[in-house]
Amino acid sequence: MVMATTASTAPHTSLASVTLEVADPEAARLFYTAFGVDSYIRLRASQTHATGFRGFTLALTVSGPATADGFVADAVNAGATVLKPAAKSLWGYGGVVQAPDGTIWKIATSAKKDTGPATREIDEVVLLLGVEDVKATRQFYVGRGLTVAKSFGGKYAEFAPGASSPIKLALYKRRSLAKDLGVPADGSGSHHIVLGSTADTFTDPDGFTWEAAA
Repeated sequence: MVMATTASTAPHTSLASVTLEVADPEAARLFYTAFGVDSYIRLRASQTHATGFRGFTLALTVSGPATADGFVADAVNAGATVLKPAAKSLWGYGGVVQAPDGTIWKIATSAKKDTGPATREIDEVVLLLGVEDVKATRQFYVGRGLTVAKSFGGKYAEFAPGASSPIKLALYKRRSLAKDLGVPADGSGSHHIVLGSTADTFTDPDGFTWEAAA
């Protein structure tokens, strides 16, 4: 007797790239080069409209407070605005800045004291998407072939990184993310970010666009 098998037809997706949509790509390139994160992102010209919180942040994890301070200072010197000054907290040390193009960046470390000199090294980059329903969006991405690496109920989910991208993808409740960044949660229009997909083009439940990576 031949046993019937059912194979999933969902494409196996992983994050291949992150593209920021900016009004002035050349100015943005100069900023991100000075900031030290130009190798992690791509830039694309766009005049699409957006107001308020764009629903995401890019978070840098570094080795210690002095390194975090260095990245914050470089961002500010290149034209960024401080949304949250770098400071100690329950979880460690960090600050939040907003690039001239509007993208919000968080620089943080779990260390509260330096164990060595400041460096220009980034340990990890995480793209945090602020979503209305973490569980539902997590399940959507699982259905697209992503693998959950960490999950904390309906509060947070993190996916295993793809082999072709140095950036991890994670989900956080939109209002909680905005509060953490020190900005109002309200916003509308374009997210001004496009995620590169190793599979096909699609849009997730919160309107974040994925395009098949070249």
